[in-house]
Amino acid sequence: MHLFDTLQIREATLRNRIVVSPMCQYSSTDGFATDWHLVHLGSRAVGGAAVVFTEASAVLPDGRISPQDLGIYKDDHIEMLARIARFIRSQGAIPGTQLAHAGRKASTVCPWEGSRAVPVSNGGWIPVAPSAVPFSDTYAVPTALDLNGIRTVVKAFAEAARRACEAGFGVIEIHAAHGYLIHEFLSPLSNKRTDSYGGSFENRTRFLREVVTAVRHAWPEGNPLFVRISATDWIEGGWDLDQSVELANQLGPLGVDLIDCSSGGILPGAKIPVEPGYQVPFAEGIRRETGILTGAVGLITSATQADMILREDKADVVLLAREFLRQPYWPIRVAHELGFPVSWPVQYLRAAPDGTPAREAIPMQDVKRCMSEQHAIPES
Repeated sequence: MHLFDTLQIREATLRNRIVVSPMCQYSSTDGFATDWHLVHLGSRAVGGAAVVFTEASAVLPDGRISPQDLGIYKDDHIEMLARIARFIRSQGAIPGTQLAHAGRKASTVCPWEGSRAVPVSNGGWIPVAPSAVPFSDTYAVPTALDLNGIRTVVKAFAEAARRACEAGFGVIEIHAAHGYLIHEFLSPLSNKRTDSYGGSFENRTRFLREVVTAVRHAWPEGNPLFVRISATDWIEGGWDLDQSVELANQLGPLGVDLIDCSSGGILPGAKIPVEPGYQVPFAEGIRRETGILTGAVGLITSATQADMILREDKADVVLLAREFLRQPYWPIRVAHELGFPVSWPVQYLRAAPDGTPAREAIPMQDVKRCMSEQHAIPES
């Protein structure tokens, strides 16, 4: 297995093993995608990635990380998201979206403005969480979700999956990492509940299992479903790799196809040994112990590094984020470096190395027909 092998997941064929990781752009108003998202995501599809994920798309307005976050919480969002998905697919990539709820880390300012809550008086809101415990002293104290609130969020994930289907996305990833709502239920460091959603491992994982079940029911059987987790909190007494392995064993039978293995985010101040590929052992361990497909993410930047992760069977795909911000066309560049004959867009062929095959864009009318055939909403 190498970086430019194809990968079949259900009815989806990935043209290689390179995935654009979700990256928040803080460029929306009321959750709407804009031309910025079209160009940002479209350029990564032109660049040769197999799957291009949108940033975390909030399933409810109060699930946004910031007031400027992307949303998929109302039908009006579908039109622009569909335009983006069509363009991504026209370039031979699979459009994906990450469904998310920020939990107690919601209603915060954009990262370049610091790390603090946006007050209600300035357009913010009171976030929700498993327990009324803030992330830090600069974040708002959240409201603990009651059972009706939990059911509302689960239903919102299912409705978001329906909208993703209507928009023409081919892959969904459920965001259960980085200290956001689902991760807050998983970790005993943030989940202080004493009901059926807190305490034991079985109870703490219940919310995620309900979300997965609801999304899988609303999502076409032939389309892949990923889940991103923080494989460890990097804090003693928190979520860890052993629990992640057990969780993956639960999620596979529920219809999850791939575990995207990140880490951290549940509390500030965790001591994380950041270095190139520092999270790859999580993908390797979960893959080895469970047999489920995994994705490796985190400080993967070079062609040889990415290729060796796959050649050594440590993961099934690699997800890149910051490197794609630096180099939107990273896949076609590293393909030449590794000696793989990957095609270039015909519009760019004049700049390609001699002998590079041309990649003709798929006519938009064919993309629309394909989407209408492959993204029929399943009957409830």
